[in-house]
Amino acid sequence: MLNHSLSPKRLALSASALTVFGLLSIGAHAEQAPAMPQSIDDTPFSSEREAVIWRQDELKDLERLLRQLRFDLVNNQDARGAAPRLAELQEKATQAHFLPAFIAGTHGGGSDAKPEIWEEWDDFSAGFIDLEEKVSVLLEAAEQEDYRAATRAFSDVGLSCRSCHRAYRYD
Repeated sequence: MLNHSLSPKRLALSASALTVFGLLSIGAHAEQAPAMPQSIDDTPFSSEREAVIWRQDELKDLERLLRQLRFDLVNNQDARGAAPRLAELQEKATQAHFLPAFIAGTHGGGSDAKPEIWEEWDDFSAGFIDLEEKVSVLLEAAEQEDYRAATRAFSDVGLSCRSCHRAYRYD
């Protein structure tokens, strides 16, 4: 049973602990974000154009993967059949996978990316943290074969993608 009558001193200590935890938590997320690649030398790509094409192809593949997973998890309720695609989603829907392809200034000329990506790098990269967290919830629901939770989590993954696209991609 919860004790709702905390003393002022204990309440202050709890608030301080939450504040410190919150700051440490924010700091941990900030440290996870890879630095913005400033040039092609900071990436595994041989040209900026290659990076743009790669990220477009990978994002389209991710979209196709999500459509397949919707069929597997929501329509067929088949978590075991979805397992290989869920593993691929967990691997690809990450900062580490995508951010190296967002080299500073690679918007315009064949790119759907808005310049706000580089102006708001911390917010942009935080969107991938949000996506990773939502994918984890989806994986857990699928692992437990909780299809109602998987449907909600799948919807949350889609909302995470759409919110980033609205802010950072030309339609």
